[in-house]
Amino acid sequence: MLVAVSGTKYSGADTVIGLLVDRHNFELIDAHVQDPDTIMDYATQRYTKNMVLYCDSLEMCSTLEKRPFFVHISVQASMKFRVAAMRKEETDSNDSKNSIDDLCLLMDEHDFKEDKIKLYEKANVKLKLLHDNSLDTLDKVISEQLEILTNRKPDNPEEFNPPLRPDWDTYFMKLATLASSRSNCMKRKVGCVVVRDKRVIATGYNGTPRHLTNCCNGGCPRCNGGNSHDLHTCLCLHAEENALLEAGRDRIGNNATLYCDTCPCLTCSVKIVQTGIVEVVYSQTYRMDESSFKVLIDGGVKVRQFSFIEEPRIVVV
Repeated sequence: MLVAVSGTKYSGADTVIGLLVDRHNFELIDAHVQDPDTIMDYATQRYTKNMVLYCDSLEMCSTLEKRPFFVHISVQASMKFRVAAMRKEETDSNDSKNSIDDLCLLMDEHDFKEDKIKLYEKANVKLKLLHDNSLDTLDKVISEQLEILTNRKPDNPEEFNPPLRPDWDTYFMKLATLASSRSNCMKRKVGCVVVRDKRVIATGYNGTPRHLTNCCNGGCPRCNGGNSHDLHTCLCLHAEENALLEAGRDRIGNNATLYCDTCPCLTCSVKIVQTGIVEVVYSQTYRMDESSFKVLIDGGVKVRQFSFIEEPRIVVV
């Protein structure tokens, strides 16, 4: 794993690097004396080892992120933390104290350049140091994130697996969430993916039927009227319905799994049972869960909830 650490002025990026080196046995790469391509070649030849470098360059990050073993961590801290860090640096070096105005100017000149803003926003893990900033607390958080990033396969823990490569559940649930972004329903966005043998058979999102005006443009009076009742008057097809209609029972076949970012409603559950889906994996709950569960379980469908870690990961310390 190659970890690049970036950070706003006096936020503690050097502290994070120090913890990775001293407590987690990461090899420190000096980014100031090597260009991005050299570092990338060096890290690629040693991709199973843990390495860390300070990254203050958008170009450097954009080059290194091409590799699957690369992780970018950004560090930002509260003003109180940053002022204390600056004062400590002044004391250690016997420099005269800067005013708060000088400190703000120094931070702005470092942090609010266009390339720096883009650099911090690209981070996979964003550490926000707001509360307890002791080394032990920070190291505990880093340890937790490293455990997630290590990404060991349960069936073969010694096999290398890129740190940000999703498992199958995460992959398909992300596809369901992506499908939900196409929703035109005024009530909520829902996405669905039907999978068999780790292959996508169909996708669906909720909204009005084809040839009808989209719900977000007034196509469904019930959704646009703000009425949570009278569900039977809703013109919107649910994400599960659209996916099942697209696939059909013949294409669904045997051993198909339905991933949905919201638990299916009762009506969709009936159709899921009828089309032969053997497992439903959902993320968010819905008010009709109990009735839906009963239909699915009685219909022989396995049901489980799965919530993936959203990215970027914002970790408040």
